[in-house]
Amino acid sequence: MIVHDLDGCAPTPLAHYLKALGILRLVAEQADSQARGWWDGDRFRLATSRSFDELLSFFMDDYRPTPLLAPWNGASGFFRTWDAKKKKLRESKNGRALQSLISQEAERWKPFQETYRIAVEAVGSVLKEVNVDKLPGKERGRLLIVPKGEGPVFPVADKDNDKAIIQRAMARACSDRGLYRSAIVDMGEDFGYPSLWGSGGNDGAIDFTARYFENLEQALIDADKQTSRGWLLSALRTEPAKALLTKAAGKVGQFLPGGAGGANSVNGPGSQHDTLLNPWDFIFMLEGAVLFTAHATRRLGTLEQSRAAAPFAVGAQGAGYASAADSDESARGEQWMPLWAQPMALDELRRLLAEGRAQIGAHSVREPLDLARAVARLGTARGIAAFQRYGYIERNGQSNLAVPLGRFVVPDHISPRLACLDDLDAWLPRLRREARNNNASNRLKLTERRLADALFAVIQHPDEPSRWQSVLLALAEIEAVQITGSGYQAGPVPKLRPEWVEAANDNSPEFRLALSFALQASAFKRESGMPLNPIQASIRRHWLPLDREKPWKFATTGTGSQTRLQAGADAVMQGRRGIDDASAMVERRLIEAAQRGQRHLPLQAATRAAADPADLATLIAGAVDMDRTLALGRALMALDRELWPQQFISLSRPQHTEWPDDAWFAIRLAMLPWPLPDGRRIGVDPAILRRLESGDAATAVELALRRLRAAGIQSTVRVASVSPEIARLWAAALAFPISQHTAKAFVRRLDPHSLMETA
Repeated sequence: MIVHDLDGCAPTPLAHYLKALGILRLVAEQADSQARGWWDGDRFRLATSRSFDELLSFFMDDYRPTPLLAPWNGASGFFRTWDAKKKKLRESKNGRALQSLISQEAERWKPFQETYRIAVEAVGSVLKEVNVDKLPGKERGRLLIVPKGEGPVFPVADKDNDKAIIQRAMARACSDRGLYRSAIVDMGEDFGYPSLWGSGGNDGAIDFTARYFENLEQALIDADKQTSRGWLLSALRTEPAKALLTKAAGKVGQFLPGGAGGANSVNGPGSQHDTLLNPWDFIFMLEGAVLFTAHATRRLGTLEQSRAAAPFAVGAQGAGYASAADSDESARGEQWMPLWAQPMALDELRRLLAEGRAQIGAHSVREPLDLARAVARLGTARGIAAFQRYGYIERNGQSNLAVPLGRFVVPDHISPRLACLDDLDAWLPRLRREARNNNASNRLKLTERRLADALFAVIQHPDEPSRWQSVLLALAEIEAVQITGSGYQAGPVPKLRPEWVEAANDNSPEFRLALSFALQASAFKRESGMPLNPIQASIRRHWLPLDREKPWKFATTGTGSQTRLQAGADAVMQGRRGIDDASAMVERRLIEAAQRGQRHLPLQAATRAAADPADLATLIAGAVDMDRTLALGRALMALDRELWPQQFISLSRPQHTEWPDDAWFAIRLAMLPWPLPDGRRIGVDPAILRRLESGDAATAVELALRRLRAAGIQSTVRVASVSPEIARLWAAALAFPISQHTAKAFVRRLDPHSLMETA
């Protein structure tokens, strides 16, 4: 095998990607069945028994062009128009090129001529033959099809209807040939068009098959061998070439955005004719595009209309790349082109593309994010190293362009952590619908895109906790928008499995404290570890106005267009400053306890989720990012409380063993949710929290010591002198529950001679 570096091929633009596939297909089908191709970075490599000179000779002398015919399109070369002045049928340029190809005597054109004959007979069998001299005058300017010579003609009186008639005739006659397999999909009552082929082989005024005829004529018939060979060398190895096609003949359409022409396509004055095209580039491009065969699909269990599905083709999503914007979300969607790093034969490539209509579980992929997840679950098992994303986007005001949208790198192994994303399956489409609603706020659109970006990143880097934390932060940001009344119809973040904790754990004090904060409740069942009255006991209601009967929904008031969020007095967290939210939540719990005649702080730690004294010391020292901690905590409130007691994730202890200030110990012990281990109760005084929030730590400590002495705990602490900022941190630190073991250790620290020693 000889390995050839084809520098003329590249993952971008789409024309150069398809060119690589076209070269591999033609060599494997017509020259060397053992040929292999693969991507090495941005270069395509071809392994074959043929030398480079032999490859050149093959394409110049023996290559048999694929008969890509689209007689259903008006500019396909099959049509003529009636010239009323000259009283004769006028042939188009496209028709002249097609006639030139089918009139050649060389063996290489036989398949082309045979398919053309079948197509003409198929079309002629379904259209009515008429005498041109008897056509009404108003019909004589219409498109007419001439099967052979100047013989009988067939009027196209109803363009759309006749287009469908011709497509059905082609479906019966040659559905396994050329363009039909990839550009047209029979969906029963109608036909669908995969975006790769525009509207069935044309994009606006550009008919791909007609351009194909013209370029074949240029490369293999009209041009001298030296010129054509120069074009071929340039197509394969980017060597300089002369006499490239310009103006209208050089237009490529959506496949080569840089060659589409237009006022902004060149420096200085420009026009839609400022293009350059190598005929071999266009030929190889379409020869590669036919590998992407399409089929009809209908999503099971829905009433969604059938659509044409092509390999790795999904709806558009303006996320996952740097320049993402809502304007990128064209109705024609996206297509991801696979980049494989190991030598692959043509049959293997065909199988790969056939498998490209991916699924997530029992669901067909609908959007790029779905496709990314499906791909990541396969890892590199299919040999794909990355995908080049393309969006079919209207960018020049007239037609669509295949715009590169960045590269998705396939993880090198299958990570079980990605199963966590299944928890969002039903919720993400609802959120996306809300964000794409015409009345959606800009903030909702922005936060939804940030979440999508974070999800794309975590799929590619599933073993990096920082990526998972970015997802959690984005989820919290979504809920922060929802509580303002925008997008709440999607519902709050659904239940998350405990494995999210393992995936997002970076062993930071912020994450450990966030988990402790999120899972606390007023009380827990001793046997199961579940919160007593989960809805009321959980602190999530202090963040979101949840429906008490259906906690997976927001509480609302009104009906129809008058429906609004119903925020209660217990939703006190605003999602702005972490320190304020923490203090507000503690204050609300104290108020509710007082309303029930209770004299304790009803905030207990969940199983294996109590705050560590060392982390509390870090917090009180001002070394914890409280905004990040509370944001993570708000997202982690969605953790499944039923699963946590049995499937809890143990986090590692802090590496240092520092403890908080003894004065704060006194405050913490005066704000416990339960009696001391020996049964003594320390009654809570809400004034302690109020003094801390005002920045008065000295008075707060004095009140706390008074409560401790009443319970029989003597302390050497007499006074506290800290700044107002630290005092407010002391208040916020009360929002992170401690264990009974820690409380006992605090008592021993304050009063070594306490009877707690023997309790």
